[in-house]
Amino acid sequence: MGSESHCINKKRSSPEEHPREIIAPSFSYALRAIKLYQYLQRRKDGAGWILGKQYLRAATSVGANIEEAQAGESRLDFIHKLGIAQKEARESRYWLHLLAESGIVQKEKLQPLRRETEELVGIITAIIVNTKNRAHDR
Repeated sequence: MGSESHCINKKRSSPEEHPREIIAPSFSYALRAIKLYQYLQRRKDGAGWILGKQYLRAATSVGANIEEAQAGESRLDFIHKLGIAQKEARESRYWLHLLAESGIVQKEKLQPLRRETEELVGIITAIIVNTKNRAHDR
């Protein structure tokens, strides 16, 4: 257990290995969600406004729950809060899919954000699985 911290500098670590490293990407993701929401607010499309608001709430909640998880009172609390972040990321994926398929935003313009959403879901899932596995290994 003590030797693990000495190995961190030998290779590039990933968010799956070090959960705190997901904080910055989730914050950047929330900033991009704000930009999309602002774009949708400039358009005269009521459905876009509503979907944009739903997406903004879910997307900004991802990072907020990751922040909360960092202060988890126990391993189970950490996993629970990351589970909420995972659900919010999946909800974000849904709203982006609706925005794209409805034609409110061109699919090509949303593709980078959709890809980033998939990456966040994957990373959060991996952190949860790794944390659960480490708990079982002890």
